[in-house]
Amino acid sequence: MELELASRQWVDQRGDRRSFHYYLVVDQVETPGFCCENYGVRIAEEGGESTKIPAITTSAMRIDELMTLLTENLVGPAGLADVIADWL
Repeated sequence: MELELASRQWVDQRGDRRSFHYYLVVDQVETPGFCCENYGVRIAEEGGESTKIPAITTSAMRIDELMTLLTENLVGPAGLADVIADWL
């Protein structure tokens, strides 16, 4: 399941208007003893590329921190993997 949590628009250095959409990706993890949610992220640029990284954390608090970091810093699809690698 994917839920759009935020959209950010701005004008880049060349004067082009850009828009990123930030999605929370939620998967169920089932084991013999329990079931939990595993969270990931997808960022899509309007009219451009999209990058999805599932299964980053099972912590709702940590994924909220990550989503805030991504949206406040206008991280795009191309930078998502690098930001997550540094964040982990």
